[in-house]
Amino acid sequence: MGLIGILVGLAVLIFLAFRGSSILILAPIAGLIAAAFSGEPLLASWTQTFMRNAADFVAQFFPLFLLGALFGKLMEDSGSVTSIANFMTQKLGAQRAILAVVLAGAIVTYGGVSLFVAFFVLAPMGVALFRSSGVPRRLMPAAIALGTSTFTMSAMPGTPSIQNAIPMPFFGTTPFAAPGLGIIASLVMLGFGMWWLKLRENAARAKGEGFGALIAAPDESAELAADDPLVRERATTAGSFDPSEIHSSDEATRQPPILLAALPIIVVIVVNLLMSFAILPRMDTSFLATDQWGNSSLSAVGGVWSVIVALTAAIIAVIAINFRSVPELRATMTAGANASVLPILSVASLVGFGAIVASLPAFMEVRNWVLSIQGGPLVSLAVATNILAALTGSASGGLTIALDALGPTYMKIAAEIGMDPALMHRVAVIGSGTLDSLPHNGAVVTLLSVCGVTHKEGYLDIVMAAVVGALIALMVVIGLGTLVGSF
Repeated sequence: MGLIGILVGLAVLIFLAFRGSSILILAPIAGLIAAAFSGEPLLASWTQTFMRNAADFVAQFFPLFLLGALFGKLMEDSGSVTSIANFMTQKLGAQRAILAVVLAGAIVTYGGVSLFVAFFVLAPMGVALFRSSGVPRRLMPAAIALGTSTFTMSAMPGTPSIQNAIPMPFFGTTPFAAPGLGIIASLVMLGFGMWWLKLRENAARAKGEGFGALIAAPDESAELAADDPLVRERATTAGSFDPSEIHSSDEATRQPPILLAALPIIVVIVVNLLMSFAILPRMDTSFLATDQWGNSSLSAVGGVWSVIVALTAAIIAVIAINFRSVPELRATMTAGANASVLPILSVASLVGFGAIVASLPAFMEVRNWVLSIQGGPLVSLAVATNILAALTGSASGGLTIALDALGPTYMKIAAEIGMDPALMHRVAVIGSGTLDSLPHNGAVVTLLSVCGVTHKEGYLDIVMAAVVGALIALMVVIGLGTLVGSF
C-alpha cells in the first residue's frame, strides 16, 4: 500500500500542477496522500518532515535565489541583456539568426542572468531576427532553450545556476566540479542542438516555408505571457524568477556599450573562480565546526559562498555602471527581490514532498531499485535525477529530492570505490536538466508562450535541442567518467 500511495501522490501532483494549480497547495496534499497510504501520522508528516525539509532548503539556497533574481532584474532594466543580444545580432547577422540567439542566451545565462529574464528579452529580438532572415518562428523556442536551458544550466564549469549549486553541500564540491567533463558535455549539447536546428532550417527553406505570419507585435506575446497566471504557476517551479515581476519596473531607454554591459557577467565568472580556488581555501574556517555555526565545514558551504559573493560583486558592478540610467532603481531592486520569493517556496515545497516520500518505509523499495540499476553508481544516479526531474517538472526540485534521499548513500559508495564526488556532481546536474523539459515543465510553457508558438508547432524541436542533446552529453560524461574518472 505504501508504494501505491507514493504513486498516487505523484499522480495528483503531476496532474493538478499541469492544470495550473499552485504547487504550494499541491505538494503538501500529495505528500499527505502518500503518508496516509502508509499509515503515517499526517500532522507530524506535514509539520515535522515536510516543513523542516522545506525550511532547510530555503535556509540553504534562498540567498542564491534572491541574488540571482536581483542580478537578472538589474541586467534587464539597465538594458545590459538587450545590449548583449543586439551585439550578437550585429556581429553574426541575419544569415546566422539561430546561432545569434543561441549564443546571446548562453552568454547572459552563464553570466548569472535568470533564464526567464533571458526569455523575455531574447524572444522579441528573435522575432525580428528570424523574420528578417526567413527562419520559421516555430524554431525560435528551441534556439532560445538551447542557449539558456542546457549547457549553461548544467554543464559549463562555474555556472552560477541553482542546479549547479544544489549538489555542492551534498558532495563538498565547488561550482567548477569536473570542468573538463563539463566542457565536453557543453560542446556535445551545443553541437547536437545546432546541427538539429540547422537541419530543420534548411528543410524549411527547401519547402519555402519562411517565418510565417506575424501574429502579434514582437513584444506582445511576451507581455501576454508575463501576465498569464497559468504561466506563472508553472514557471515558478522551474526557475528562480517569477515572470509576474518582469514588468514591475521600467527598462532604461538607452543601452550601455557592450563592454560595460558584459562587465558584470565577467565579474560573476572571475569572482566565482577566485573564491573557489584562491580565497576560500586560504581562509581559516575552523569556526564552522562549532555549535554556533551549525557544526558545518567549508566543504559543505564553500560552493554556495562562492556563488553568493560572485553575484553580490556583479550586482554592485551593474549598479555602479548603470546608476544614472536605470529609471527606477528602487523599483527594480524591489521587483527583483519579489521575483525570488515564489520560486524558492515552490521548489522548497517540492523538496518537502520528496522528504515525506523518502521517509516512508515503502521508499526503501524505490531506493533499492535505483541502487540496483546495472551500470554502476553513475548510471543509477543519472536515472534517479532524470526520473524525479521529469515527474516534478523541475530540474532543481527533482535534483534536491534525489540528493536528499540518496546523496549520503552515493557519497558512501564513492568513498568505497575511490570515485571523485566532483564526477557525481556533474552527472547529477546534467541528469536533472534532461527530462525536466517535458510538456508540463514551467520553462517550456513559459518559453512557448513568450514566443507565441504552440506545443504542436515548437515542442518537437525543444525536445531535440534541450532533451536529446543533453541525454547524449550525459551518456558521454558517464562513459568518460567510468573509464578515466573525473577531470
